Parts: sequence; structure tokens; C-alpha cells
Amino acid sequence: MSHIELLIKQGEGQKLDFKFEISDSRKIAKSIVAFANTNGGRLLIGVKDNGKIAGIRSDEEFYMAQSAANFFSKPKVFFDVKRWDFGKKTVLEIIIPESEEKPHLAKNEENKWKSYRRVNDQNIVANNIQLQVWKKEKNRKPIKIKYSRKEEFLLQFLEQNNFITFLKFCKFAQISKKQAEQILTDFILLDIIEIIFTDKKIYYQLKTSN
Repeated sequence: MSHIELLIKQGEGQKLDFKFEISDSRKIAKSIVAFANTNGGRLLIGVKDNGKIAGIRSDEEFYMAQSAANFFSKPKVFFDVKRWDFGKKTVLEIIIPESEEKPHLAKNEENKWKSYRRVNDQNIVANNIQLQVWKKEKNRKPIKIKYSRKEEFLLQFLEQNNFITFLKFCKFAQISKKQAEQILTDFILLDIIEIIFTDKKIYYQLKTSN
């Protein structure tokens, strides 16, 4: 079994996405950005959602992927590409490493720049707290926390309730959104809590040990 067939057998997921074709550079930019912002990943171009190899329609699809990474991603995303031939069919394997320049943004359907994360087999819009985490990680400045009633409330709540949403934290701790964002961001950077993205909601929980 070939390398590509082994990948297809795994199915789409956190680090793998199938694309039947690239017909719009803007749309593929969302997937490229999501992989770069998260754990990296691979795009298999010329593979249907069900895993069947259809092959790319033309070499133009490589240039459209390149355009997506260079012009429809901000800052641009660097990737490697491999070409795999199966008889008369060709599959492009686009390999996107996790980026040190995150957050990367891509244009959405309304032509607005948005940042995305890869969550299982979906590309989810990153919220402001995740954006702040990425920016502070890049700045690498020391994190200073004043341990007050607000911070104490958060930790006690998470010990008793497993998770909390952003709005519940604001409401229960009786603090502003700006204060809540700063506390959550700093606690994430200190590995005290972690942010969990799902297709339905975003919540926060105590960091679990690996």
C-alpha cells in the first residue's frame, strides 16, 4: 500500500483533509491557515471526501494552492508539495507545518480576514482569547498575575464544575469582558487552563496532564 493510500485509510481528521479539487484559492486558504495555526497537517488534492482517488484536473491547482498561501493568507504560509501518480491520476500532497508566525488569517465568504484553528476535521474561527494567546506567545514577555478574588473564583469553579464558558466567567465573577480575556489568556499561557474548541462552543478547563 502506497504512502497516499495509507493516509487516505486514516480518514480526514485533525491533521488531514481531502479536497476533490481546488476551484477557489480563497476557500483553500482557510484550510491552509487552520493547519498552520494548529498542529500542521496535510491536504490531499484530487481525493474525494469518501477517500476515492479522482486525481487533479490540471497543474493549475498547484498554483491556486500557492496563491492561497501567498495572497489569501496573512502573513503568507509556507508549505511543501509532493506529486503522486496513480496511473493517469495525480494526487498533490500539500504539507503544511505548524507555523511560528501565527496567527495566520484567511479571507472568509464576506471578504473579511479571520483566523482559523483545526478542530478534528473542521476549520473553526479562532476567538479573541486564542488570538491574544498567539500574540503573547510570539512576544515572549514574562506573564505576571495578580492573584485576586477573580482568579481564585475561576480556579475554584473549574475544580468543581470541570469547565466554564467565557460569558459565564464574566457573569459569575462579575467582571468585564476585558478583564476576563486577560485572566483566561494569562492562565492559558501559564499552562494552568486550556481552551477547548468544538463545532458548537468554546470553553475552558483546567489543563490536563499529558
